Amino acid sequence: MKLSAFLIIVLLTYSNLSQAGHHRSERNSFSVTIHSFSKHSNKDETIPFNTLGISLLPNERFILQVKTNKPSVPVKFQAEQGKTRQLAQQQWQWQAPNKPGLTVLRLIHPISKETTELNVFVMVPASNVKNGMLNGYQIGSYPRLPFKNMTTYETPKGFIEVTEANQDTKVSPHFTIGEFLSHQKGGFPKYLVLRERLLLKLEHIIETLYSKHFPVDSLHIMSGYRTPWYNKSLGQGPYSQHIYGGAADIYIDVNPKDGYMDDLNKDGKRDYQDAKVLIDIIEEMEGQSLYNKFVGGLARYRKTPHHGPFVHIDERGYKARWND
Repeated sequence: MKLSAFLIIVLLTYSNLSQAGHHRSERNSFSVTIHSFSKHSNKDETIPFNTLGISLLPNERFILQVKTNKPSVPVKFQAEQGKTRQLAQQQWQWQAPNKPGLTVLRLIHPISKETTELNVFVMVPASNVKNGMLNGYQIGSYPRLPFKNMTTYETPKGFIEVTEANQDTKVSPHFTIGEFLSHQKGGFPKYLVLRERLLLKLEHIIETLYSKHFPVDSLHIMSGYRTPWYNKSLGQGPYSQHIYGGAADIYIDVNPKDGYMDDLNKDGKRDYQDAKVLIDIIEEMEGQSLYNKFVGGLARYRKTPHHGPFVHIDERGYKARWND
């Protein structure tokens, strides 16, 4: 083999290995903070990632504030629909359209072309639910009073309508809206509740896994949102965080992709101890001050004839721990 050909092969091999072990950053050089007008919302969120799904009611407003390292180079704001009013440099008020549906907001850096894309789901108001049904979809009923009077247990004000057309819409860099749907039977449209803080928590977990040399391309969502009706059919309690859109049952399924937890501790088995590896990493995150706003429930579950081991996470606002 000629030396030049050999060098090309070596360079290509090195490049492929480097790419395989490299985590492409999903962060931009600027962040976006959303300030909600509603006292019942937890939408005062800072978004460091380049994609996020947001849900709000028709005509609801919020303020977007951009923070960048170079204020002299302002980020541009684009809205497909709704009403926009600029309040100051890098600050806008945006009002949602008056009808449910999906629209997109973009914040674009004029030089680097980095873009933060907010996929906004204008919800169907909860007042449209009649006798536990919404447009033929079984919702059920929420508890009359929130648990411990906490906002994370308040009855949702609306529901995201998921259709065949929008089910693959990204709600964060690694997840789509369809991954969080309740597993109950029924065709489209379907409805769910999904909180932004849960999405941010999941993305922070993926970043941490990468930093600990677990090159995951996502997390498998075994169970995301559950309607109160479906949650009750599973024999779960009335205050499950799943019915409020703040919980997910997850596991790592990268190699091979077979719907089962990977062998994370490299002992040749795929079992409950692999769930412990994941739960220990998340527990360590919750001990960090920057992670305080994401504190919530954390538990691991053993395999059954119906599923493999998995980890439950939520962002209820206080620490809760249990095991199956």
